[in-house]
Amino acid sequence: MTQYVYRFGGGVSDGGKGDTRATQARPGDVSERKALLGGKGANLAEMASIGLPVPPGFTIATPMCALYYEAGEQLPEDVRAEIAGGIAHIEAVTGHRFGDASDPLLVSVRSGARVSMPGMMDTVLNLGLNDATVAGLATASGDARFAWDSYRRFIQMYADVVLELDHGAFEEALEVAKEDRGFTLDTELSAADLQALVAEYKALVEAEWGKPFPQDVHEQLWGAVGAVFGSWQSERAKTYRRLNDIPADWGTAVSVQAMVFGNMGDTSATGVAFTRDPSKGDRAYYGEFLINAQGEDVVAGIRTPHYLTLAAREAAGAQAASMEEALPEVYRELAGVFDLLETHYRDMQDIEFTVERGKLWMLQTRSGKRTAKAALKIAVDMAEEGLITQEEAVARVEPGALDQLLHPTLDPLAPRDVIARGLPASPGAASGLAVFDADTAEKRAEMGDAVILIRTETSPEDIHGMHAAKGILTARGGMTSHAAVVARGMGRPCVSGVGRLAIDAKAKIARVGGREIREGDVVTIDGATGEVMIGQVATVEPELAGDFGTLMAWADKVRRLKVRTNAETPLDCRTARSFGAEGVGLCRTEHMFFEASRITAVRQMILAEDEAGRRVALERLLPEQRADFAEIFEIMAGLPVTIRLLDPPLHEFLPHEEEEFAEVAEAAGVGIDTLKRRAAELHEFNPMLGHRGCRLGVTYPEIYEMQARAIFEAAVDVAARTGAAPIPEVMVPLVATRRELELMKTVIDTAAEAVFADKGARVEYLVGTMIELPRAALKAGEIAEVGEFFSFGTNDLTQTTLGVSRDDAARFLGAYVAQGIYAKDPFVSLDIEGVGELIEMAADRGRATRPGIKLGICGEHGGDPASIAFCETIGLDYVTASPYRVPIARLAAAQAALKAR
Repeated sequence: MTQYVYRFGGGVSDGGKGDTRATQARPGDVSERKALLGGKGANLAEMASIGLPVPPGFTIATPMCALYYEAGEQLPEDVRAEIAGGIAHIEAVTGHRFGDASDPLLVSVRSGARVSMPGMMDTVLNLGLNDATVAGLATASGDARFAWDSYRRFIQMYADVVLELDHGAFEEALEVAKEDRGFTLDTELSAADLQALVAEYKALVEAEWGKPFPQDVHEQLWGAVGAVFGSWQSERAKTYRRLNDIPADWGTAVSVQAMVFGNMGDTSATGVAFTRDPSKGDRAYYGEFLINAQGEDVVAGIRTPHYLTLAAREAAGAQAASMEEALPEVYRELAGVFDLLETHYRDMQDIEFTVERGKLWMLQTRSGKRTAKAALKIAVDMAEEGLITQEEAVARVEPGALDQLLHPTLDPLAPRDVIARGLPASPGAASGLAVFDADTAEKRAEMGDAVILIRTETSPEDIHGMHAAKGILTARGGMTSHAAVVARGMGRPCVSGVGRLAIDAKAKIARVGGREIREGDVVTIDGATGEVMIGQVATVEPELAGDFGTLMAWADKVRRLKVRTNAETPLDCRTARSFGAEGVGLCRTEHMFFEASRITAVRQMILAEDEAGRRVALERLLPEQRADFAEIFEIMAGLPVTIRLLDPPLHEFLPHEEEEFAEVAEAAGVGIDTLKRRAAELHEFNPMLGHRGCRLGVTYPEIYEMQARAIFEAAVDVAARTGAAPIPEVMVPLVATRRELELMKTVIDTAAEAVFADKGARVEYLVGTMIELPRAALKAGEIAEVGEFFSFGTNDLTQTTLGVSRDDAARFLGAYVAQGIYAKDPFVSLDIEGVGELIEMAADRGRATRPGIKLGICGEHGGDPASIAFCETIGLDYVTASPYRVPIARLAAAQAALKAR
C-alpha cells in the first residue's frame, strides 16, 4: 500500500535522512524528500533526525494533493486512517490526547510545497479547541487567559481559512472589544474579555455560515487539511507559480504538528529569523520576535515586532528590548541552532521558532529568500569560509537576479504615485520629462534634460530618440517588441504594453484612468515591475562590488560557451566589454543607417531609378559605414565581430506621415509625387516575409558590396593601426537556400579581395548566415557547403516556425501560457520542443557537412538562462546577449556547464 503519512519528532523521522529505521517508502536524497514531503515537511523531518527540538507531527505527502482534487476535494478513507495513526504518534510523544476535555492536544495544520511560496497558501493554528477543551486547556496550563486567547485565535483563523468567512468582521469585533475597555493591545484583554469575544466570534460564524462553529475536533481536522490542499489552487498561489515557473502538478504537502505556545506569558515568545542579512548578505543574525504572541502576530503585522539582537536594536535606535536582552539564555541556544542549521544545510536559513515558558522549539527552516546583492555576497562569503565550493557558489546565484545589480532601481523608501502598469520589458528605473517623439527626445537630451520617450509603439526610426531617452514607455508591444529588445540592448528601462494608456502624439498628451501626462510633465517608470508613476521617484545606482567580479571569475573557469553581445554603437560595445563580452555576435547595420548624417543618402539610394544612381548614393555612405565598423573593431580588437548585412525592407527608411514627405523630398532633391510613388511601390502587405534580408542583396548586390568594402577597409586599417587584427564575420540574413548564400558570398569575397589588393594587406574573415527560416534549418547541410558559420536568429525563427508575430503576440500568449499550450512565452524562453528541435537538427546537419562550423544564437534568447542551458546541451559554441545581459549569460552558461557534468 502506498504510504502518504510520514511522522517526525520523538525520536521518529520517517522522512529524515538521519533515520536508521527507514521504511521502503522513505525518500532518499534532498530533492526526493522535498518532492515527496514538501520543503517544510522534509526540513521538519531532517531537523528532528539531527536532534533539534521539533514539536512532533506528521506530513501528508504531496501526491495526496492531486488525489484530493481527483476525489472531488475529499480525503480517501485509507488516508484518513493513516492520519489517525499520525495523530496517535503525536499523542504518544506529548502525553496529550486529541479532543480530551481535561488535557487536550492542539495541532497546527500548515502547507509546504517543494519550493518556498511564502504567504501564498494557508495555515490553521490551535486546532482541537472547542467549548469543552478550552476549559481543559485553562486547567492544564494554569492560565485561563492563554486558553481563551488561543480559542479566539483559532475561531478567527478557521473561519477565514476553512469556512471562507469575512476576516474583517472578526478583526472589527476585536477592535471594538479593545476600544470598549480603553485598550490598545490584544495582550491587555483579560480572560473574561476574551471569553466574551469568543462568544461574539461564534455568533458571527453562525450568522455568516448558517451553522454553529464545529465542535468535533476530527471535523475540524478534515476541514483544515482540505483547506490547505485547496489553497494550492487559490488565485494568489496560481499567480505566484506562474511568476516563479513552479509547475502546477507539483502540489503541496500538509504538515500537522503539535502546537507549542508563544502566548503563555512573559517567558514565551515567537519569532522569525535569518542566519544572515537577506537584504545585504552580511554575516549577522537578522530577525524579529514578540513576547507573549503567536506566529501570525509577527508574520501578519498584527503587532509591531522587536529586534532579535542588541546590535540591530541599537543601530535602529529602538527602545524595546531585543530578544538577546529579554531572553538571554534562550537567545544563546537559538544562536547555536542558527549556526548548526546553516552548517548542516550549507546555506542561509529562514527560521521560525517559538519559546514556550523558556523552552525553545523549532517550527521551520528553509533556504531564505534574498536580494541579488545578498545572494552574491552570501555565495562568495560561504565559499571563502569553506562552507561551500566555488562551483557551488556559482550555482547558488540566480542569473536573472543579476538584473537588479546592473541597473538603477527605485529607492524602496521613496513615495510613488502609480497611475498604470504594463509589462516589465527592460529592467532599471528612470525619471524624466515626458516627450512623445524621437526628435524631441534627442533635442531635449542635448539641452541636458532627462526624458522619458512615450510612444504608442516604437519603430527603427525612433532609435535616436530611444538612445537619447533615459527610459521608454509604450502602449503596445510585448516583452520582445522592438521597444523592449532595443531598450534592453541599450540598458534603458522600458515599460511596454500599457494597454490602458491612450496616447495622442499630435496633441502630445497621454491619458490613463482619468489622469493626464502632458509633454514636459515628470514621469517615472520601473522596468522591473512595469509601474508607471507621475513625478520624480528617487533611484539607487547599482554597485558592482568585488563580490560580483569574484563570482564572475569563478563562473568563467567552468564555462564552456562563449558569450558575445548584440551591439552596433561604440557605447554598447564598451558596456558589453566591461561586462565581459567575448566579441560581438550581432551588429545590426540598419540601425546605423538611421543616423541623421546618412539617412538622406540612404533615401537617395532607395529613390534612385537605376544601379548607377544607387552606387552614387552608396559611395556617400561608404565612409560613414567604414567609420562605424572601425570604432567597433578597435573596441573589440582581437575578438570576433559578426556583422549582419542590411536586413529590413527599404520602405522602413522612407517617411510614413504626410507632413514628413515635403521635408524628405526637399532633402533628397526629388518631388513629393516621386517620393510618394516610390513609397507606394515599396509598400508590402507583409514586410516581415517580404523584400528584405538577402533578397535585397540578390536584387541590389551593390548594397552588400558597399557594406563588405566598408567592413574590410575598416578591418585592415584597424589591424595596421593597433596591431590587433579584428575577426570580421560577415552574416547574410534571411537565407533559405544554398544558392542565395552562394551568390552573396561571391559578392563579399570579391569585395574583400579588391580591398586586400588595394591595401596590400589581408585579414582573416568568415562568411556565414543567420538561420531564421525553417527551410534554412532543414537544408542546413547544403547551406553549410558555402557558409562557414551559422548564427541562429531565434527571434525570427520563432516567428516563422510558430507563425506568430512577436509584436502582436502579447494579446493572446498570456492565455496560451496560462492554459498550458506553451510552458513559457516562446519569445522570452526558447520553445525547445519546436524551435529547439529545428536548431538541433540544423546544427547536426551543418556539422555533418562542415565539422568545424561555428555555431551560435543571436536572438533575445541568448540572455535567457533556460535557453542558454539548451545551447549547452546541443553543443553550440556561443550565445549572444544584449550588453546588460552579458553577465547573466556568463553565469547561466557556467551553471549549464555544471549541470551537464
